[in-house]
Amino acid sequence: MAAKTDNFQSPDYFGVDELLTEEHKLIREAVRNYVKKEISPIIEDYAQRAEFPQHIVKQLGDLGCFGPTVPEQYGGGGLDYISYGLMMQELERGDSGVRSTASVQGSLVMFPIYQYGSEAQRNKYLPKLASGEWLGCFGLTEPNHGSDPGGMLTNIKDASDHVILNGAKMWISNAPFSQVAVVWAKNEAGEIQGVIVERGMEGFTTPTTHGKWSLRASATGELVFDNVKVPKENILPNIKGLKGPLGCLTKARYGIAWGAIGAAMDCYDIALNYSKERIQFGRPIGGFQLQQKKLAEMITEITKAQLMNWRLGVLKSEDRATAAQISMAKRNSVETAMNCAREARQMLGGMGITGEYPIMRHMMNLESVVTYEGTHDIHLLITGMDVTGLNAFQ
Repeated sequence: MAAKTDNFQSPDYFGVDELLTEEHKLIREAVRNYVKKEISPIIEDYAQRAEFPQHIVKQLGDLGCFGPTVPEQYGGGGLDYISYGLMMQELERGDSGVRSTASVQGSLVMFPIYQYGSEAQRNKYLPKLASGEWLGCFGLTEPNHGSDPGGMLTNIKDASDHVILNGAKMWISNAPFSQVAVVWAKNEAGEIQGVIVERGMEGFTTPTTHGKWSLRASATGELVFDNVKVPKENILPNIKGLKGPLGCLTKARYGIAWGAIGAAMDCYDIALNYSKERIQFGRPIGGFQLQQKKLAEMITEITKAQLMNWRLGVLKSEDRATAAQISMAKRNSVETAMNCAREARQMLGGMGITGEYPIMRHMMNLESVVTYEGTHDIHLLITGMDVTGLNAFQ
């Protein structure tokens, strides 16, 4: 398949760029140029073959996309949350699976080690994860416990200087290629704790998940623990309970809120350009009312999401964003992106289903994004509980 030239131009109908600093714009430009040069030319081929482009891990590390908000002393970028959001937006504009790789590394592996870990753990793991020398994954979801992680069966039992870990996790991004896994398990008192599991520990395997129609250029697998001996110094000391993994998910959801709009922007930009070039009935299809309706609705919803994400980024950088606000933004952005992808696909007609354009790949990827880190329905209930004070989960 011949590499396509990436001519993406970012829509900004309400001048949101004026709300960004020069540093924000430089960071966005660096990631956008990387995606145009290194991701767009290869990603269709990798997705068609259902293969993960492993070489991008080091590239993403070099670019600073792993843990950009982690302090510089641990290898992070020490950046604010709008910078982080813009990075995720640009990566997902290229492919949701690429953004997933970065989100998992930064929000689900580096964040818990930084936030809940010991100083020794931070110094041992964070620099290698930040540079892309090591890839990490996050073990929470189980075969029988998805939206209800508190029911997990994976467990640790005390054995003097170590613990014995047993259980299984599934739908784990990065698992097949990870050197490190942050795994959530119940101790003998029934409390949830985080443990850092390293590749090579006896009884720890990571079977690859095959047959996916979504996130095909992202590596997904299982984590299987068969009497794995984990040293006690690998237990995250500063957190117990479901609050630990849920804090990680909140962090990841923030990145998804920005990322999904990157996919929406890509679909809109392609549909807009196609509508000006595609001639039917003697004129460009962009001149027909129904096509303009689609484009008008797309740019309206993208603009609303851009403004919500910017405001959320300000609140997050000031440590004032609530988990419920982040939840709302994640759901809104993904729904917007899915609708944009669907409408753009229709505008492109038969061409919309081919690998010549990224729309169908975005559509398929977003079916995973709407499910992971909390489904659309779960996020509706989070907002519902926040506004009513009544818990519909129980």
